[in-house]
Amino acid sequence: MDYIIFVVSLAVLIYGADIIINQSEKVALRFGISEYIIGATLIALGTSLPEMAASISASIHNKAELAVSNIIGSNIINITLVIGVVLLISKKINPNRDFFAKDSSWALFPVLIFVAIAFDNQITRLSGVAMFMLMFAYILFLLNHSDDTVDFGIDKDSEEIKKDFNLPKTVVLILIGFITVIYGADYTISSASNIAKSFGVSDWVIGVILVAFGTSLPELIVSVMAARAGKADMAIGNIIGSNMANISVALAGAAIANPIHLDFSKYTFDIVVLIVSTLMLVFITANKMYSKPAGISLLVLLTIFLQHALSSF
Repeated sequence: MDYIIFVVSLAVLIYGADIIINQSEKVALRFGISEYIIGATLIALGTSLPEMAASISASIHNKAELAVSNIIGSNIINITLVIGVVLLISKKINPNRDFFAKDSSWALFPVLIFVAIAFDNQITRLSGVAMFMLMFAYILFLLNHSDDTVDFGIDKDSEEIKKDFNLPKTVVLILIGFITVIYGADYTISSASNIAKSFGVSDWVIGVILVAFGTSLPELIVSVMAARAGKADMAIGNIIGSNMANISVALAGAAIANPIHLDFSKYTFDIVVLIVSTLMLVFITANKMYSKPAGISLLVLLTIFLQHALSSF
């Protein structure tokens, strides 16, 4: 029964996130917010909603392993699987934006801060607030560089949106989206924990693989669709923003909701893979290695990560 609950609740969680992102996008376009800002922040934050909800719910229920492993696993999967697949299926990638000079370092900053905090084996509320402020810094950075635009594939006619825009309906749909996300996350975490116990493995393993894969589905779907439409730069930008949000908003929110106490030394391998995958992303953008060999390299790292994680079963 827990398997059915897990699949259904995860689907509800992702569906709720989809409602929120679509309606929020309408609000942003209705009030004249630029497509660049929408893509770099709203879409990135929207696709990270499942991670946020799952980690905060896990933290509230004193499941620190699930709260943290979901974020670490999701960030690894976003880079190794999502960008790896994007690089493999894209014919040619020539981003208008210099992601290395302007963005990829923002994917590295929160990882380094997380590693520094992890040495203390706890993430306090104060640490959570500090990480949360990093997202504000990123948004301010994006606002200051909004002139260097990237086409995020939002091809909606603004006049048509203004004409059809219904604020009360949008507010109701956003509320419904948040309700489904909250309940979906709650049941996802409880069922995932039960599955872990039935297999005799830790919540960490379930979180870093099963929950992480599930909550990374929005990023995967958005990025693959973008790549197939010839907008691979949207996919790269989405992953950078999502990974930034996963740590500086989702993990920070989990720590603010309930301080996290965990022996991080037990999970050194996964943390190292997180650092290596992020450095690979920076290296790829720095050298503009948007090629199939780079995609294969990322998938090789994913294989090593999964082999290590699955060896715990």
